[in-house]
Amino acid sequence: MRKLVAYYNGMPFNRREFLAASGAIFGARAVSPANCATQVGPAISQPPQPQMPGPPGDAAPGRLRKLGLGEGDRDGLLYAPVGYKAGEPMPLLVLLHGAGNTSMSVQYAFPHADAFGFIVVAPDSRDERTWDSILGMWGPDLEFIGEAMKYAKSRCSVKDDHVGLAGFSDGASYALSMGIGNGDVFSRIMAMSPGIMQPAAVRGKPKIFISHGVNDQVMPIDITSRKFVPRLKNLGYDVTYREYEGRHQLPPPIAHDAFEWFSK
Repeated sequence: MRKLVAYYNGMPFNRREFLAASGAIFGARAVSPANCATQVGPAISQPPQPQMPGPPGDAAPGRLRKLGLGEGDRDGLLYAPVGYKAGEPMPLLVLLHGAGNTSMSVQYAFPHADAFGFIVVAPDSRDERTWDSILGMWGPDLEFIGEAMKYAKSRCSVKDDHVGLAGFSDGASYALSMGIGNGDVFSRIMAMSPGIMQPAAVRGKPKIFISHGVNDQVMPIDITSRKFVPRLKNLGYDVTYREYEGRHQLPPPIAHDAFEWFSK
């Protein structure tokens, strides 16, 4: 698998250079979500019964497994949908949790994985607060996400041309920034209620789905998605955008639209 990068124009650079370069292209951070004690999670009308993950191992239909890559409680999950068959490649979605959460909080995606037929790998951020770039650097999380993807591909049959990066809240911010910088790896990006768009590089032209609640008080829409979307479109990205009545949550119909969009 191609190595995930945090470089600009092929050269590594420090935090000051990173902020200057990303700000010049996409605009500086709009909010500082990492300072929030907790973030509201996706709203689900009928949440799936939480699965307790099994030990690391080959993918099995409808089975949730630990990755076995992390230290302590910070690891991640691998889920193969009920229709998965070994040897028959499926799309892979890398799904990132919000601030203060873990991969266990992304189980809302599993019924959609079953319905639309895709594999989910959900790594934990290395810091329990949030993802590394939001705390001021690229490094440990970028590397761990790469290892989680390699692991998923070693355990599952994956369509290499149908790999997505997605997240909610801080996970959306990280997915949007990292995905734009690795558009040669990810064909699709899903950012649900993002607060930051600061790519450390620009590679490829992945398709992008962004959704946001008009009454979001954590990531106010006027200084986040309503600025991000026009900039991306002006740069030639194929962007699907959904606004909805709501706050910092992911309503079930919007989640359905997002995962259906990813599956195509």
